[in-house]
Amino acid sequence: MAATITFPIDTPTGPQPARVVYERRGTGRPLVLLHGIGHHWQAWEPVLDILAVEREVTAVDLPGFGESPALPDGVGYDLDDMAPVLAALFEALDLDRPDVAGNSLGGLLALELGRRKLVRSVTALAPARFWNEAERRYAFGVLTAMRVAARAIPLPLVGRIARTAAGRAALTGTIYARPGRRSAQAVVAEARAMREATGFEATLATGRGVVFADDVPDVPVTIGWGTRDRVLLPRQGVRAKRAIPAARLVRLPGCGHVSMNDDPALVARVILDGSR
Repeated sequence: MAATITFPIDTPTGPQPARVVYERRGTGRPLVLLHGIGHHWQAWEPVLDILAVEREVTAVDLPGFGESPALPDGVGYDLDDMAPVLAALFEALDLDRPDVAGNSLGGLLALELGRRKLVRSVTALAPARFWNEAERRYAFGVLTAMRVAARAIPLPLVGRIARTAAGRAALTGTIYARPGRRSAQAVVAEARAMREATGFEATLATGRGVVFADDVPDVPVTIGWGTRDRVLLPRQGVRAKRAIPAARLVRLPGCGHVSMNDDPALVARVILDGSR
């Protein structure tokens, strides 16, 4: 069962409490998992038990997503605000420079944590902000459409549609190359997470006109990209490699944007190899 932790963060009006929900499994060197925009920690469920054989794994509901409430007033969702929040979370969880893996938004956050040398290694799966402007507009359009659909379709109807493989493909085929692998229950939970994400609009807005152009020196970085990613196109991985020359760029054959679902064994191996 997921746990909740409350910890102080700095705000313009002084320290305020932040609350984060997380799931922890396994023993060993600590590994933190960060999900994408509109998702929740359960995005990592396909790989959690595989990783937990070797590592102490903490999968986080980012503030404003999943069961974690929004950040306090005055604290934004850009990298300059989120990196200190995550650093404070690590301290509260007694995690001293953990390894970190992230998907999409989580991959971007993982790279920023690596740039600030707050983590030991980074595995970024289809990280955001390696787009050009046309690709950004396209990705924002896809994500906004998913948000609108999640808020428009009643959850009982989502449950009925998700009972069949074809229904699950219609609901989640944008982010998964193999949507039939998701259970109906997981699809309904994802729709709820997307519709109730209090941090969605503020987080999306931080990406307008912004790319990640910084190197991440002195920290091992692995960048993985699904060959069937329909949200952040695979060619963006080449730009990520240019920005971070020492990074290991790994193709994830047959995987979509949320690759953990599509090939759990491969993704788990990429994460473990990148955090030795």
